[in-house]
Amino acid sequence: MAGKERFFRVYANLPINLREEVVLALPKEGPITWQVAYLEIVNETELGKEILQKLIELEII
Repeated sequence: MAGKERFFRVYANLPINLREEVVLALPKEGPITWQVAYLEIVNETELGKEILQKLIELEII
């Protein structure tokens, strides 16, 4: 399964209140919440690609 699909499956199953929680901290950008990750990944930004890669590496998704 592709990384984006895995992310969307996990995101869809998160309780709404947990989407505001920090899921990842990046050196330059700082803390990233699930909501920020979703927006960046949906819009296919460079930051979104980096977030997706880190979430896969850390086996969060």
